[in-house]
Amino acid sequence: MDFSELRRTVEEVELVDAHAHNIVSIDSNFPFIHAFSEAYGDAVSFSPHSLSFKRSLRDIAELYGSESSLEAIEEHRRVSGLQSISTSCFKAAGISTLLIDDGLKFDKKHDLEWHRSFTPVVGRILRIERVAEEILDEGLTDGSSWTLDSFTKAFVSKLKSVAGEIFGFKSIAAYRSGLEINPNVTAIEAEEGLEQDLSAGKPVRVANKNFVDYIFLQSLEVAQSYDLPMQIHTGFGDKDLDMRLSNPLHLRSVLEDKRFLKSRIVILHASYPFSREASYLASVYSQIYLDFGLAIPKLSVHGMISSVKELLELAPINKVMFSTDGYAFPETFYLGAKWSREVVFAVLRDACIDGDLSIPEAVEAAKDIFARNAIRFYKISPTNSLASSEYNVVSKLNTSSSSLESDSSLVRIIFVDGSGQHRCRVVPKKRFNDAVSKNGVGLARCIMSMVSFMDAPAEGSGLTAVGEIRLMPDLSTKLRIPWSEQEEMVLCDMQIKAGTAWEYCPREALRRVSKILKDEFNLEMKAGFENEFYLLKSITREGNEEWLPFDSSHYCSSSAFDAASQIFREISAAILSLGISVEQLHAEAGNGQFEIALGYTTCNKAADNLIYAREAVRAIARKHGLLATFAPKYKLDDLGSGSHVHLSLWQNGKNVFMAKDESSKHGISTTGKEFMAGVLHHLPSILAFVAPIPNSYDRLQPNTWSGAYLCWGNDNKEAPLRAAAPPGTPDGLVSNFEMKSFDGSANPHLGLAAIIAAGIDGLCRHLPLPEPVDIIPNPEKLRRLPTSLSESLEALHKDDLLKEFIGENLMVAIKAVRKAEIDHYSNNKDAYKKLIHIY
Repeated sequence: MDFSELRRTVEEVELVDAHAHNIVSIDSNFPFIHAFSEAYGDAVSFSPHSLSFKRSLRDIAELYGSESSLEAIEEHRRVSGLQSISTSCFKAAGISTLLIDDGLKFDKKHDLEWHRSFTPVVGRILRIERVAEEILDEGLTDGSSWTLDSFTKAFVSKLKSVAGEIFGFKSIAAYRSGLEINPNVTAIEAEEGLEQDLSAGKPVRVANKNFVDYIFLQSLEVAQSYDLPMQIHTGFGDKDLDMRLSNPLHLRSVLEDKRFLKSRIVILHASYPFSREASYLASVYSQIYLDFGLAIPKLSVHGMISSVKELLELAPINKVMFSTDGYAFPETFYLGAKWSREVVFAVLRDACIDGDLSIPEAVEAAKDIFARNAIRFYKISPTNSLASSEYNVVSKLNTSSSSLESDSSLVRIIFVDGSGQHRCRVVPKKRFNDAVSKNGVGLARCIMSMVSFMDAPAEGSGLTAVGEIRLMPDLSTKLRIPWSEQEEMVLCDMQIKAGTAWEYCPREALRRVSKILKDEFNLEMKAGFENEFYLLKSITREGNEEWLPFDSSHYCSSSAFDAASQIFREISAAILSLGISVEQLHAEAGNGQFEIALGYTTCNKAADNLIYAREAVRAIARKHGLLATFAPKYKLDDLGSGSHVHLSLWQNGKNVFMAKDESSKHGISTTGKEFMAGVLHHLPSILAFVAPIPNSYDRLQPNTWSGAYLCWGNDNKEAPLRAAAPPGTPDGLVSNFEMKSFDGSANPHLGLAAIIAAGIDGLCRHLPLPEPVDIIPNPEKLRRLPTSLSESLEALHKDDLLKEFIGENLMVAIKAVRKAEIDHYSNNKDAYKKLIHIY
C-alpha cells in the first residue's frame, strides 16, 4: 500500500490546537524540567530516566542544534531568548490556531495577545473554578458576606458576560473532588460547601465536593444555553489528582440528566489510562467528544500509539481531536505537534493495513482529527483551506473593531543595504498574509550598491537600475512592533525568486560562511553587541535647526541615566518584548551618549537582534522628541560611538573559545587562538566591513578606547581585539574576545561574515596568536591600523581571502560603495554632519 498521500497530509495539515496554556517568560521561576514531566517535589529527580523525557530531550536538541542535555538546552533558551525559541517551535509545529485556558497560575506568564505573534488565531477557554475563586476573593462591593444566592448571581453573570468572547468553558473538577458529579446537589449542600471553602481563608480554593458540583452544573447550564462546549480534565495529571476519581465513566449521571442532553463535552488527555472508557462514552453519548493532548507527548511511543488506537476502537472519528496541552514552554507545543503527527500517521496507517480504513478515508480522517473536527466543534473562523464555509463556522475573534484594526495594520519588511542603512518596504497586513509572505515584494537590484549620501548606485558596482530582486520575509523574525502596536515588522532575505538566494544578500552571506565554519570545524560563532549612541535634542538658532546633546554628564553618570530613565525603561521593555536579552545600560563618556549591551546569541540571530534594537532605540527616542544616532563620530570634538561585538566559539553546546583549564596560555583554547589570530591578521581589510564610512576613522583614534593599533590584549580597552573574562568566568580563563572597531554604520551581517571568514583562515592555516599587549600601545613598536577608509579599502583590494568567502560580485559592489563614500566625503568636508539622520 502506498501511504505517501497520507504521510503528506499528516505532515502538511495546519493544526488547530484546541487545548493549551500560557507561555511564561524565560526568567519565570517555573523550572524548565517541568516541560517533560508532571512530577513535583522529590519525584522530579527521577523524571530524566523516563522514556518520554529522554526522547523529548533529543527532539528539542535536534530542533535547536544543541547538545542533547538539559543544561545545553537551557543555555540555548537563555541565549536565544523567548521570542526566538517560540518562533522556532511554532514554525516547526505548524499550528494555525490556539485555544488557551489561561486559568493556570504561572509566574510571569504572557497574556493571550502575546501568543498572537506565533499563530494567526488565539482564543480563550475559561476555567470555571478559577472564575469562582476570583469572584470570592474580590468579595461583595457592600462588604457583606457571601451567600449562595449572591455568589450564583455574580458567577452566572460573569459567565454570561464573556460567553460571546470565548470558545468554551473548562472544569478541573477531577482535581478538586472527582468526576462523580451529583446532578441533584441541593442548594443547602452547596451553601454549606461554600461556607466551608470560605472558612479556609483567602485566597479561596474551591474544593468542597458539593460546591464544586454546584459550580460545574451552573456552568454547564450556561454553556448549553450559549452553545459553548465544556472541556473536562480526565485521566492522569500531577499528584494533586486522585486518579481513581478521574475516570470519565463517573460522568454518567450528568450525561443521563435530561437537562444536559444538548450539552457538548470534550474529555481531555485521552482520559489515559481510561482511554477505552472514553472511547465507549463517545460512542454512546452524543454529548461526548475526545481530545488526546498531554497523552501525546508525555507517554512512551508505544503508550501514545496504544492510547490513540484505544480512542478509535469505538469512538467516531469526527469526535476525536488533536491538542498539544502545551504550557509554560514553547517546546511543549512543538513536542505535542511533532508526536501527534507521528502517532496519528502510525494509527491511521495501521487501520488501513488492518482493513478498517481505505487510504482516502484515512486522509480525510487526518484532516478531521488535526483541524476540521475542532473547527466545527469550537466554531472557529476560517484560517486555512480546511476551515471553509461548508462548516458554517463563525468567528469569535473578528469583531468589527478588530476587523478594522486588521484592515489598517501594516507590516514593515526591513533590510539593511551595503552602506549599512536600515530600509523598509511597508504593506498592509492583509496583502502580506495573502501574497507577500509567500512571494515577497520586488525591489531594484541596485539597492545593494546605494551609498550613504544619496539614493543612487555607486559607479562600478555592477548593479544598476535594470532588474529586480525579491525581498522575501523571514517569517521566523516577524514580530509585533512594541512602539506601534498596530504594526508588525519582519526581516527579509534578498532572493532572485522565491526560494533562490541572491548572491548579494547580506543575510545569505553570513549564513554561507557560518555553514563553512560548521561543516569544516563543527563550530558556531556567537556574538553579543554593545551599542553606543547619542541622544540629541533639536533647537532653532537664527532660523537654523541644530542638534545638541541630551545632557553633558560623565561616564556611568547616575544623573544622566536618571534624566533619561523614562526613555530607557521604554527602550528596554520594547527590546525585551522582541525576545532580545538586555544585559546592561549606562551613560557613556560623550555628552548625551549612552550604551545598551545585548545578550549574546548565534551570530545570525545577533545580527538580526542588532537591527531590531537600533529600530527600537531610534523610534522611542523620536517619540520623546529626541534623535538617537549611531553615527561613528557625530561631532568631531567629542567621543565616537561604536557597536563593539563580543565573539565566542561553540561546539556541541559548549564554549570552546575558552581553554579547558587555566594551564593553557592566556586562558584561550588552541582553536580560539587560531581563530582570533586569523581575525587579527585580516583586521585591516575587515575594517572596510565593520567601519565602512570615512567618519568611522575619525572614531578609531589612539587613547579613545576604540583600538587604533594592530594588536590584542587582555582586558586592554585600547586594543582593537580584547580578550574578555566577564564576571562568572573561571579564574585564568577567557570566555570571548571583543572587537572594538565595529560601529553603527556597519551592516551587521556583512561585518560578522567578514570576521568569520578571517577566523576560518586562522583555523585552516593554524595561525599563531602573537603575544598580548597589556599596556597602552606603543606607536613606535606597533603597526597602525588604517587611519582612513582609503587605507582599509586598499587592504581589502589585496585580500583575496575575503573575496573567496564573501563572494566576488558582492565584493565588487562593496568596494564600489566604499570608493564612492571616500570620494564624496573627501570633497564635502561638512557632509558628515548629515550622518546623524542616516545612522
